Amino acid sequence: MYEANHLCAQLARHAVLTPDHPFAQRPGLSTVSYGALFDGAERMAKALTALGLEPGDRVAVQVDKSVEAIQLYLGTVLAGGIFLPLNTAYTDAELGYFLTDATPRIVVCDPGRLAGITAIGQGHVLTLAGDGTGTLTDALPETPGFEAIERAEWDLAAILYTSGTTGRSKGAMLSHGNLASNAEVLREYWRFTRDDVLIHALPIFHTHGLFVATNTALIAGSSTVFLPKFDPEAIIAAMPGATALMGVPTFYTRLLSDPRVTPELAANMRLFTSGSAPMLVDTHEKWLARTGHRVLERYGMTETNMSTSNPYEGERRMGTVGFPLPGVELRIMGDGKELTDGEIGVIEVRGPNVFQGYWQMPEKTAEELKEDGWFITGDLATRDAEGYVTIVGRGKDLIISGGFNVYPKEIEAIIDDLPGVTESAVIGVPHPDFGEAVVAVVVGETTPEALTAALTEKLARFKQPKAVYIVPELPRNTMGKVQKKALRDEYAGLFA
Repeated sequence: MYEANHLCAQLARHAVLTPDHPFAQRPGLSTVSYGALFDGAERMAKALTALGLEPGDRVAVQVDKSVEAIQLYLGTVLAGGIFLPLNTAYTDAELGYFLTDATPRIVVCDPGRLAGITAIGQGHVLTLAGDGTGTLTDALPETPGFEAIERAEWDLAAILYTSGTTGRSKGAMLSHGNLASNAEVLREYWRFTRDDVLIHALPIFHTHGLFVATNTALIAGSSTVFLPKFDPEAIIAAMPGATALMGVPTFYTRLLSDPRVTPELAANMRLFTSGSAPMLVDTHEKWLARTGHRVLERYGMTETNMSTSNPYEGERRMGTVGFPLPGVELRIMGDGKELTDGEIGVIEVRGPNVFQGYWQMPEKTAEELKEDGWFITGDLATRDAEGYVTIVGRGKDLIISGGFNVYPKEIEAIIDDLPGVTESAVIGVPHPDFGEAVVAVVVGETTPEALTAALTEKLARFKQPKAVYIVPELPRNTMGKVQKKALRDEYAGLFA
């Protein structure tokens, strides 16, 4: 039933072998088995094709996390479509660009967003609420049964938008092979089996929650404790019966504030991973002291899925992201040549995990994805003599706050258009909870309060500055370029 569809043939393996095995344990709700999960995915695929979805069409989705949303993802792939998840925090103004650029055949949104998204005028719009109700589920046929549309490993399965620090947001095109191969590598490298119970508290509009967590669990046949959002109380309640947690540094800093986090609580756990933002060594040390477990930190990007990981067995070295995963090549480049150990340069990666290019951006694709398959990440790193990779900074001034990418140029453009503003610089500074916090430094006749109020309506919450400063001028070099490093140094201790 699934063999013709490259990705679903991998992800549905346990739905065929062990259909009664639990996939999603949902506190306060019924448990969803592997068989039921894919029955629902088949019904989604039938509904989507009835609405006119054809192979290669995009399905744009901005909904709260639910098992039905996972079924929509799987159903889209079964039907040969391309899944396009969108952050639930995006405003209608931000969504307009994504939907116009991707031209989806079908758009699925929360019922509360229906009017604004319909007004954008792209695709057939349906609703899906966090409790699984909506016009999409109303349109589902009563019975499953769907012959998967044939898709090869190079056919697209998803597009995830990732912004550059200049210019338009870019749609990273991920193939069936990209997603299937990376999930299989992580299953083996991190030792996931059907005996595992993964605490799934990540959002599913992001590569971390949708592909790293969900796909790896599916391909291993693992169960999940499927939480609608990060909830320390729910995670603590789940931990005695779970074996793994995938999180971002914020998860760990907030859990550390609870005295119930002890070695006894974590006694059944075998693996804690962290990614999407750098984890401070201080957080690593505190987690080890409190639980007896070393967090396994890894590194990836929307365009590459996971590229490196600290070892499952062997030394998990705090402050590093470990080694290239099996099948992934990594090199550190500078001045057109590969650098030696200890030198700082730009990470480039190559392998079956690397994306297919940027949607409708051949020139940008050619700039960053070389003809021989090497992808220029823009992240600065060094590698020691033992092969451990350490991220030392990011080109392009990318900020990662709470696990989400924030691109300063986007925020600066909005601030610069506000009344009384002459110019602005947006930077990321260390934050004990979010990893990095967004800070805006502004020149002009305005106030921090006025700017904060204006940005509330224009930006998703995770992009909004946590501090705004009005200054007489921005630091510049002799060529007139704003020196963001000087600003980062000046405000580095702001949230210490």
